[in-house]
Amino acid sequence: WQAFLRGDNVYLRELDGGKEYRLPKDASEEVFYRSDFHWSPDSRRLVAIRTNRGDDRKVYFVESSPKDQLQPRLQSYDYRKPGDRIPQDRPVLFDVAEREEITISDDLFPNPWSLNRIRWAEDSSHFTFLYNQRGHQVLRVIAVDTEGNARAVVDERNDTFITYSSKLYLEFVDEADEIIWMSERDGWNHLYLYDARSGGVKNQITKGPWVVRRVEEVDEEKRQIWFQAGGIHPHQDPYYVHHCRVNFDGTGLTILTEGDGTHRVEYSPDRQTLIDEWSRVDHPPVTELRRAEDGSLVCVLEEADWSRLLATGWQIPERFCAKGRDGKTDIYGVIYRPTTFDPKKKYAIIEEIYAGPHSAFVPKGFRAYAKAQSMSELGFILVRMDGMGTSHRSKAFHDVCWKN
Repeated sequence: WQAFLRGDNVYLRELDGGKEYRLPKDASEEVFYRSDFHWSPDSRRLVAIRTNRGDDRKVYFVESSPKDQLQPRLQSYDYRKPGDRIPQDRPVLFDVAEREEITISDDLFPNPWSLNRIRWAEDSSHFTFLYNQRGHQVLRVIAVDTEGNARAVVDERNDTFITYSSKLYLEFVDEADEIIWMSERDGWNHLYLYDARSGGVKNQITKGPWVVRRVEEVDEEKRQIWFQAGGIHPHQDPYYVHHCRVNFDGTGLTILTEGDGTHRVEYSPDRQTLIDEWSRVDHPPVTELRRAEDGSLVCVLEEADWSRLLATGWQIPERFCAKGRDGKTDIYGVIYRPTTFDPKKKYAIIEEIYAGPHSAFVPKGFRAYAKAQSMSELGFILVRMDGMGTSHRSKAFHDVCWKN
């Protein structure tokens, strides 16, 4: 079979004989299908995506000096605002033989911000998709069987917000009917192992007052996860990235990097060794060869020489950690001084903060040149810091930006 769109309708075509069949029509000006089709492996069921149109809202501005006329020109662009109706996707299940729609109740996905990652089980018994509710307080993995019955396999909820943009990880382990899932439910960003059939949590994979920054690789055969972590060395800056490995059942946590700085690694093809390069804003790069089994050091390959840089008068950026306005929370930042810095003089301070909740913004690795340095050279002292409400720390630290 081949599924395709013609006008507002979904059609099926027999590839061997070329016969065409129109599936039930329910499209209109307000509802339309996308050319996004998902076949069950046995070809007996088809999932299509139907979209309800959103509101159109224009935001206007004045182009003061058009090149082709003397008078200003009114311009506009599309920009929906809070409360406006947004486009909403719905999965539609078709019985191919009967050429009929199988009704799916949307009780579990009533108000989607997004609906994606549609995939069929290998035995064609059901398909799953990821539902992100508008407002980002509900995130679900939903399974729908061939009769249209829906259930939540993973039901993630939060009273503030779920950081779907950078703290979402969903990996199906088909051979074991399991799912690896990322969540901040215990106050820190960690990994959990789910039973994909029952929807229950089998075990928490990572745990502690530190965060999983990124999953690098999942080895289903050895049942191991290779990942990046922040704050896993308690006496280092919690924003430094370290590389680790852990078993699916939460045992065998191994930290593969050690140096007091932020790390990037490259594994050998057999993943037995790794090249680890680490640095800080006040420490040039060190490159090491380490064993992947336990993270032990084989040898130091190279240490960068910054003597010629220092000879130019370049000022080493100063890292600092100070208490936040609550008197308890550690805030981390960097101070940049001009190459002409004179400790006997007074300088105006420019405080550079970007408080977006989607990431953290203070440089952590070594750079011979930083953007802040150019402004510092004009005779200022630049201070950069990551305040409460930014990412890569605890959930409580991040939640300061909630409605703020």
